[in-house]
Order: sequence, then structure tokens, then C-alpha cells
Amino acid sequence: MVRGLRPHVVGKEILSVQVRDPKLAPIVPTLALPATVASLSRRGKHILFDLGDRTLVLHLRMSGRLAWGTREPTGKVRLSLRFPDGGAHLVDPRRLGTTAVVERFVDELGPEPFGDLAWLPAALARSRMPVKLWLMDQKKIAGIGNIYAAEILFRAGIAPTRPAGSLSRKEVARLEDAIPSVLERAIAAGGTTLADGLYRGPTGENGEFRYELSVYGREGEPCPRCGARIERSLLGGRGTYSCPRCQS
Repeated sequence: MVRGLRPHVVGKEILSVQVRDPKLAPIVPTLALPATVASLSRRGKHILFDLGDRTLVLHLRMSGRLAWGTREPTGKVRLSLRFPDGGAHLVDPRRLGTTAVVERFVDELGPEPFGDLAWLPAALARSRMPVKLWLMDQKKIAGIGNIYAAEILFRAGIAPTRPAGSLSRKEVARLEDAIPSVLERAIAAGGTTLADGLYRGPTGENGEFRYELSVYGREGEPCPRCGARIERSLLGGRGTYSCPRCQS
């Protein structure tokens, strides 16, 4: 999302803000407009518009997306940032996304899932949480959601219900490889657009990683590795997909 939106907004001025949802209205008095977007970045699942003395923070949650265009997109638009040559629109049918304007963005998120993951074995060893829930805990490691946790664990050959601290050295090594591999491939593919069509890139493009999913959303289908039927269960209230044969 950030990579697709960055060319349209960095170095450009936000001329006005239109709020369509009263839940987001409090951000307007805290924005001094016009404001130039110095940079657009990401921390975990937060999108950060650097406005110099302040930062506009957006979290899209489960159903939100930022759509760019000269015309307002279809769907539940909750917020629009108007630029000289277009607008960035928060489309969020479930109204779960959040926004804030802060002088300095401070978070309690865990480390990013890229770069040196040498800290991972010790962090996992301290936890008895099911490893899938550990991966999705933003205070443990930032940025991994339900879809990618399932795909990471499939690639690593680890059952989602395994206690994090029970993983062997070899299993942790496979996880260290799978985390960045899955995420980097998904980013390159533009994310994952599921059957509901809620997620799309800023200019309307579908996330093509949906064609590369090994287990997520494939209940009852054959495992691409061994042919066993993919199973679905609930873990922490979220749908969890895995291969009963490949993941132990």
C-alpha cells in the first residue's frame, strides 16, 4: 500500500481533509493545512504520513484500504485527503480503521520481520503461546497478519498450534527463513485480494499473491506439497489453515 501510494503523495501538499465518518472527525483540528508530505513510511501495520512537525498515522485494520484517484472511489469512504492532482481516500466498509495525528509516533510494537532475526530463537523460547498466535502478536513481532502467519508456518513445516517455546533449533531456523521469504514475495505481488474483493492497491489493482496461497482459504483442497486435504480450525478466534501431514 505504501509503495503504491508513495509516488502520488510524497512532496505534495494536502490541501484539505474531508471526513465522512464522525469517528474520525477529531483528527481535523490537529492538522494545519496545507501540509506537505515529507515522506510516507510504514511501521508494522501503521501507515505514517510525515508532515514535518506532525505525523498522520493510519491503521487500515481488516477491511480498510487507501485508494488514489482524481475521482472518489465507490464503497464506504470515511476520509479523503485532497492533493493538487488527486485524492487519497480511506475506503473502509467495516469502519475498523483508525487515524491519529501525533507530534512524535511512539509505539509498543515488536521488531520488524525483516533483516537480522537473530533475536527470534530466544524470544520464541520464552513463550508458551501457540506459534501462530505468537506470530500475530504485534508486540512480539510487527506486521504479520492471519493470512501470512498461515503461509509462513506452512513453508516452515510447523503446526500452528505448537507452543512457540517447543520449537527445535532446526524448526526455528526454518521459521527465520520463511518469515521474510513469504512477506517479501507477498509485497512484490501487491498483497492478497481475497474473494470478497475488499483489499486492492491504491489505484485499484488486485493483490496477486492470492494465486500463490498454499493453505489459507483452501480448506478441503489438496496440499500443494503432499496432497493431503488442507484443514481449517479456529485458533484465537481466527480461521487457521494448515496441512495435517506437512506441518507437525
